[in-house]
Amino acid sequence: MSDSSSEGELEEQHQVFLLQMAGMAIVAAATAALVYAAPLYDKTPYHTSALSGEEWVKELINGHPERIRCELGVHKHVFQALIAYLKNIGHSHSRYVTIEEQLSIFLYKCVTGLSVRHVGERFQRSNDTISRYVFLAHHQIITDHYIPIAILR
Repeated sequence: MSDSSSEGELEEQHQVFLLQMAGMAIVAAATAALVYAAPLYDKTPYHTSALSGEEWVKELINGHPERIRCELGVHKHVFQALIAYLKNIGHSHSRYVTIEEQLSIFLYKCVTGLSVRHVGERFQRSNDTISRYVFLAHHQIITDHYIPIAILR
């Protein structure tokens, strides 16, 4: 009789152990799901600089003439000529990004060679936005249209 009661106790302990392990697995899975999903619900703004890309571009345009050349690789009059040319061929502001900022994104990326992420940090824009305007400006300026050198002088 003691053998059968020992076996019964062992079987019961084994079942309790399995239930405890299943409970721990469920808790671990739930914790992993919460850790994974937390950034999706607890949004923290990434681009929080006091100076937006548009404000930085305005500062370059209105600031010392050599500063725009240093940052964007062109003199102010060349920048303004490129803006006029882009407007002339039909390029315009988008909903959130001015044509000046679009051109600045392209020129800054060309001059610095920085990654899209770093350029995005400078302009306080998403990587997708930076990629889009680098691509658009490249096609508008270099691929689709030949810019007469005379407008750049």
